[in-house]
Amino acid sequence: MKGSKATSWIRPRLRHPVGAGVRVLIVERVRHVNRVKGLLFSQGISGYEPLRRDRRRRLDTLQTGDGRLLPVHLKAQVCRELDRLELLLEQIKAVEAERDVLLAAQQVAAPAPAAMLLDIKGIGPEFAAILWSEGLFRHFDNRRQVASYAGLAPTPWQSGSVDREQGVSKAGNPRLRTTLIQLAWLWLRHQPHSALALWFEERVRRNGGRLKKTTIVALARKLLVALWKYVTAGVVIEGAVMKRT
Repeated sequence: MKGSKATSWIRPRLRHPVGAGVRVLIVERVRHVNRVKGLLFSQGISGYEPLRRDRRRRLDTLQTGDGRLLPVHLKAQVCRELDRLELLLEQIKAVEAERDVLLAAQQVAAPAPAAMLLDIKGIGPEFAAILWSEGLFRHFDNRRQVASYAGLAPTPWQSGSVDREQGVSKAGNPRLRTTLIQLAWLWLRHQPHSALALWFEERVRRNGGRLKKTTIVALARKLLVALWKYVTAGVVIEGAVMKRT
């Protein structure tokens, strides 16, 4: 069956270098932010945000938990971390600008699938780039293949007369799955009158307001399938608000 149509949807393919570059830089940014917070917390200092623009000025005013100024060597170490962090912020800004230019060029040239996602209210350049480069560029034969690739397909369990689901498999692309769950929460905010959002609200209401986390995963699965149909067949999600008319 190697190379057949039945397995074409799981063939490996290189991800977009721009999208991958942003992800690597963001992971490194988180590491430096956590490092700074950890160093300061060891001195009884909390609430300092290294990503704020006044980070240098606020660093000069910090005091330890017992009212002392920061030790000289510790402050120098934090400053070195901030140097690296500020370099990363500039690199992230440059890579994101490059990504936006590529998406804008696609929109002007033709209704490319990645650019089509930007027409949906609530989906920005970062989400569009991840959704396309992490999964929607692939060929899928049906909705179950789409959900399985993201690790969002339900896992059935049967024993005698008992037949139920054990939740999602989580065996697919973790980056795509995490992004879709984040997008599902944002979908409820930006697309409250869409059929998918109304389905979520009704499902939660029937459960007495419980199981929201479980239901949001189901919404993420439905949203992925709906986006797949949209970029491949042009089927607009029912009730969704578009940015352009």
